[in-house]
Amino acid sequence: MTNVHKDALFVLIKALSKSEKRQFKLYVGRLGVNTEAKFLALFNLLDKLKTYNEPAILASGIVKKTQLSNLKAHLYKQILVSLRLNPVNQNIRVQIREQLDFATILYQKGLYKQSLKILDKAKGIAMNNEEKNIAYEIVELEKIIETQYITRSIPDRADELALQAKELSEFNVITSKLSNLSLQLYSMMLKVGYVRNDEDYQKVKRYFEMHLPEYNLEDFGFREKLWLYKAHLWYSLLVQDFLSSYKYASKWVDLFYDNEPMISLNPVFFLKGNHYLLESLFFVKYSTLFRATLDKLEAIVNTPEFPKNDNISSLAFLYIHSNKLNLHFLEGTFEKGLYLVKIIEYGINKHSDRIDQHHIMIFYYKIACLYFGVGDNKTCILYLKKIIENKSLKMREDLMCFARVLSLVAHYEAGMDYHLEVQLKSTYKFLLKMNDLHQVQKEMIKFLRKLGDIYPHELKEEFQKLYDELKKYEDHPYEKRAFLYLDILSWLESHLQHRPVSEVIREKALSLTR
Repeated sequence: MTNVHKDALFVLIKALSKSEKRQFKLYVGRLGVNTEAKFLALFNLLDKLKTYNEPAILASGIVKKTQLSNLKAHLYKQILVSLRLNPVNQNIRVQIREQLDFATILYQKGLYKQSLKILDKAKGIAMNNEEKNIAYEIVELEKIIETQYITRSIPDRADELALQAKELSEFNVITSKLSNLSLQLYSMMLKVGYVRNDEDYQKVKRYFEMHLPEYNLEDFGFREKLWLYKAHLWYSLLVQDFLSSYKYASKWVDLFYDNEPMISLNPVFFLKGNHYLLESLFFVKYSTLFRATLDKLEAIVNTPEFPKNDNISSLAFLYIHSNKLNLHFLEGTFEKGLYLVKIIEYGINKHSDRIDQHHIMIFYYKIACLYFGVGDNKTCILYLKKIIENKSLKMREDLMCFARVLSLVAHYEAGMDYHLEVQLKSTYKFLLKMNDLHQVQKEMIKFLRKLGDIYPHELKEEFQKLYDELKKYEDHPYEKRAFLYLDILSWLESHLQHRPVSEVIREKALSLTR
């Protein structure tokens, strides 16, 4: 039996809404001859199956094994055509592309004037909506037509089209360079996380400066500014300059509010921009603006005007709920955040086809931190195990490292000493392998390793020593990242003051409220 996630056709059919399935059947039935078609019978069968079952398909007699692959490919194509015709999917980008297709057909029939009329209108819409890639394609087709049909209606038509093509090409080239830079920096972030030392910093800095093209911001439109701010944002996050990341995330989000039609046209970038703005606010501990930004984002997403589709729904779930957890961490209200766990678990299951393992593991780490904050260390360990035992996770080595460190602390807090020695060896071996053993981690492991030799009356003194040692790294350019994943200092303060860790964090949050 084929895994449901490995059969693209089955996954596509299961992703269709009831209205989309109904529309597909209406689309197929537009010609009576299709009502008995094999691909429709296959669609109905796959729609009823709970899991993809090839033997059941062959046993139905709809199709022979040798024909199944071709029939599935044909059905897949027909579903996509039906979805393309759905008004829900008819955004500006699709509409411009459709007009370009119509113009191409008219050109091929020799109806040059009609084709040029459609192209001119489509080009105007493309330029108004910052769709410069499609605009360039339109101009290129206009140039082809002009070589065969001289309109003479506009003086210097050839010069005009050549200039438009040149300007669009230059904008597309610089956008491509900025998007490539942004993608590479994002890839670095996923692979290793924040820079860990001067060597990392210099490497990222050199890469950024070498690949950032020369530009004049005044010449930029919406699209070019968007990619520029994204590239600067990723650079800022990588080098842990969180004030700078806040600056560029704000520019990113403000760009949408200054060009409101772009929110509907580019909802994914709008959501991502808000997510990174919230992440930056979390890092600089600006709780009041964090809450206001999150409330505003959720309100906009829930408006009827905001685009709705499966991808947007998954991203909205991911970003809103991830930041709801962050808000509870920021304010130290761990107990109040526990209600989110069931909602997130349900959402992960619902959106599992569209949320990657990397983001699911981040959810698990945040949930583990939530339980650690309320003192439920055994549940914390269960969620951390989901990360530690995930052999397929190839990204965010720093997340894997700190999941193991937090697991050590949680085992100690839970009194599970019999697991601690094995955990220590495993964690130490893993950190050496990852080449990620920093001073904060070294001090934590050194402390935990000697716990068995410390008498109870000496414990407070040892906690104080560790606190004094780690406090030196709180603002260290590279070591401070440890405190982004696990508030070790507040944990130590809770032991020194004999208070719950959530109370310590909440007190700090209130003192920083702004």
